[in-house]
Amino acid sequence: MAESKRQKRNSTAPKIGAKIRRLRRDKNLSQAALAERLEVSASYLNLIEHNRRRITVNLLLRLAEIFDMALTDLADDDESQLNADVMEVLSNDLFEELDLTNIDIREMVTASPNGAKALLKLYDAYHSAVMDARSLSAEVADTVMPETSNSLPPAEQISDILQTNNNYFQALEDAAERINEKIVEVTRPGADDTESFSQYLQNTYDVRVTVAAPDGPAGFQRRFNAERGILEISERLSPDSRAFQLAHQIGLLSSSQAIEVLLDENRVRDKRTRALGRVALANYFAAALVIPYTPFLEAVKSARYDIELLQHRYGASFEQVCHRMTTLNKPGAKGVPLHMLRVDIAGNNSKRFSLSGLPIPRHGGACVRWNVYAAFLNPGVIQAQVSQIPDGTAYFCIARTVRKASVGFGMPHRFLSIGLGCELRHASEFVYSDDLDLERRDRFHEIGVSCRTCERLDCIQRASPPVNMRYHVDENVRAHSPYITTLE
Repeated sequence: MAESKRQKRNSTAPKIGAKIRRLRRDKNLSQAALAERLEVSASYLNLIEHNRRRITVNLLLRLAEIFDMALTDLADDDESQLNADVMEVLSNDLFEELDLTNIDIREMVTASPNGAKALLKLYDAYHSAVMDARSLSAEVADTVMPETSNSLPPAEQISDILQTNNNYFQALEDAAERINEKIVEVTRPGADDTESFSQYLQNTYDVRVTVAAPDGPAGFQRRFNAERGILEISERLSPDSRAFQLAHQIGLLSSSQAIEVLLDENRVRDKRTRALGRVALANYFAAALVIPYTPFLEAVKSARYDIELLQHRYGASFEQVCHRMTTLNKPGAKGVPLHMLRVDIAGNNSKRFSLSGLPIPRHGGACVRWNVYAAFLNPGVIQAQVSQIPDGTAYFCIARTVRKASVGFGMPHRFLSIGLGCELRHASEFVYSDDLDLERRDRFHEIGVSCRTCERLDCIQRASPPVNMRYHVDENVRAHSPYITTLE
């Protein structure tokens, strides 16, 4: 029993050996040279780099000093999302005969994260090609053939860029701060964001803002005519959405060069992907303009992440506040590392970002036991959940549905669910955790990442078997699913 507990502790401990090895090589240090600076033997360092010895706090402190890194940045296991992505890819039936295990995959990712990323790119291209082929076959009778692509879809590319940059762009934060100062100087005291932004557009760019009649095109929100210098905003937009669209246009006009530089730095070449990237980065600018970084960080901490209170203070939507919270990653002035997920009632994932370490599936739906899905059962109510994934890592998550619709009778609407969360050690910083027991692990919700990568055999909501386990189906035995009692 003691041995099994020790093995479990070792299996769930952060595996940073590969990170130390990469950092050492980046500095062109041999194992012997680094070991000498750490005052340990080269053989002991070799064991650490291969995750066969736990690293002490003193060694972590020395490594942080040698590599000029914050201790938390060095100790964080930054490969969890990459490992989850590779697990998801290798759960495809293409690889079934290889009998890959979780350990096989983790060792591959640890040994060569760049190789793992190359595998993801190759699979993404394959996945995209398969989807294009299906679309082509369905429309083979059409006279105009749709454009195809062998690369990752633009939305996924932009999502990866946000993840790679920790959803923080200093250049856009600085630009928004400068413009905020100018707006404060020229607008009358007490003016709301819509009036202030409209006045700034008129004074700075000679752009006149008009409110479009509600009988315009369905779904219309904003339309800019550069030649005429007119920006039309739909009358059906709510006040927070109207201010956001004005801020978005200010971002496109004021920070176009900074946006193009960011796209170049992130190697975005495809025309459609660059266009979508401009939208995403202009949205980032808009959030920074509407909700300035430094006062918002202070407000978030003082309000203990009370989203609805922050909505009231900033006149923003629930989703806007949640999204802005995920951008609080400025070096030296950070909020809690968060993950955010936005899904519709069919389980489609339209936003995903994770700094908390929670692996969010790259393709397909996540575990149905996440509260982001259960939120649809109680619309408009914030639901809190303490949960743990199979490796023992625990998370604190909240979720709530939001209704998106234009103002006016009979307008179409859609329901989405927003999930926001962090590692359990940060839970006490959230007001929503006050009534929860954060210590009783036996009461935590047991969740997975997806059925294909989850090893929980007793889950009553299992839809498919774990990819790393062989199974046979016995037609004479039936449990909650045909995979539960027949797995070997």
